[in-house]
Amino acid sequence: MLHLEQNSKKVVPGTLFICKGAHFKVEYLKEAIERGAIGYISEKKYDLDETIPHVIVSDIRIAIPLLAEIFYNNPQEKLKIVGVGGTKGKTTTSYFVKAILDTYLKAQGKSPAGLISSITNYGGKNEEEAKNTTPEALDLQSHLAEAVEAGLEYIVVEVSSQALKYHRTDRIRFDVGIFLNIDEDHISPIEHPNFEDYIQSKAKMFGQTKDLIVNLNTQEAEYIFEKAKDAERFYSFGLNSAEADYYAYDLETVELESNFKIHSKMIDETFALAMLGDYNVENALAAVAAADLLGIPVDYAVEVLRGVNVPGRMRILSSADKKIIAIADFAHNRLSFERLITGMKEAHPDYKIVSIFGAPGGKALGRRKELGTVGGRYSDFVYITMDDPGLEKVEDISKEISHFVEGEGTPFTYIENREEAIQTAFKDVEEKSLILVIGKGHEETMKIGDKEVPIKSDEKIIKECIEEYNTHLE
Repeated sequence: MLHLEQNSKKVVPGTLFICKGAHFKVEYLKEAIERGAIGYISEKKYDLDETIPHVIVSDIRIAIPLLAEIFYNNPQEKLKIVGVGGTKGKTTTSYFVKAILDTYLKAQGKSPAGLISSITNYGGKNEEEAKNTTPEALDLQSHLAEAVEAGLEYIVVEVSSQALKYHRTDRIRFDVGIFLNIDEDHISPIEHPNFEDYIQSKAKMFGQTKDLIVNLNTQEAEYIFEKAKDAERFYSFGLNSAEADYYAYDLETVELESNFKIHSKMIDETFALAMLGDYNVENALAAVAAADLLGIPVDYAVEVLRGVNVPGRMRILSSADKKIIAIADFAHNRLSFERLITGMKEAHPDYKIVSIFGAPGGKALGRRKELGTVGGRYSDFVYITMDDPGLEKVEDISKEISHFVEGEGTPFTYIENREEAIQTAFKDVEEKSLILVIGKGHEETMKIGDKEVPIKSDEKIIKECIEEYNTHLE
């Protein structure tokens, strides 16, 4: 039986092996042949001890999605696919859309929707932890094929700029595409060299989309809406924007819940969302619009959003005496952090703001300035700590961040161990405090050196700190 593979360790007899990667070595091909590969596809011919069939292509990244599509028998043609793009909110919106779909499908006696996200991938059989926001083309087509085999009708896919730039999503046609926002992120030598490359990569999704939904309030709106014409049809959504095709209004925070209304040609409903922040209402609005374009009655969205939960996003706990409100959130760039912290300051004006965060090593180097500046500008105190330092020293990353926190005139301290930093923040509370722990959320590993080291998640640490605090109340 023919097999298609790009990882030499996974080659089995009968495999057509793909030679791909900036660091590809001929040794990988030799290993693949030893394991039973019957041929290879590459951008160059390799000198081998034995003659083996091969196909030479001009661009292996463009070739792989075409090969995968043929190998897996065009699975995308048998599914309704929702693509979610943008700088911030892709995961939250994807979970919202899937939750609405699942409730609707369950009522019809059908299987739940599939999901390909930065947290997990589910194709109807197995659920696995995600390695990338959007998998490599071969893996992506494999997930779609699994969904078809499992009898799924819908799948929701987070679409990253890297996936679009490097052709992972080529050959995919999105029935509904969502574009949430754009802001400077992932600018580094190993990602996007500049913002122009980043935004152009994001906009590639539009030409692969039937019904596109675009945020009317996004930055770079003129460029985005011009490119939106590449879709078959496009619609707008926005907060307090009556000119949008879908708009939310009358937003208010009640306890730890967001209440609002949504209006469109077919919708005029009141919603309650189990998350705070205008940006989460924006994400919910996009999900409702997507469901509407898929023909799903709005009642299912109303039901779902009231109790929806997204791993690592806006997980709120408060102490029994309400003196401490703590939030674990995956916010990891300027836009997400600024939206979170300003939204929480507005909702809780009488609370001191304490922020705990770090920045990753070896990538997205601009985040050190962005997070440090936002944290310093809006916090009353900052704890700088580790966040996937990789091969860099945590202390060096933290010194860079501290420069920008200090530049905003905000007091801070450096505690390398993340769990210790969170615990210290709770112990140091003297007045009503809102503690924001950002960057890791539900994650239980930390990239230190070249290894993924097990850690306790921010959510779990916060839960333990709240429980410990409550035991000392009279």
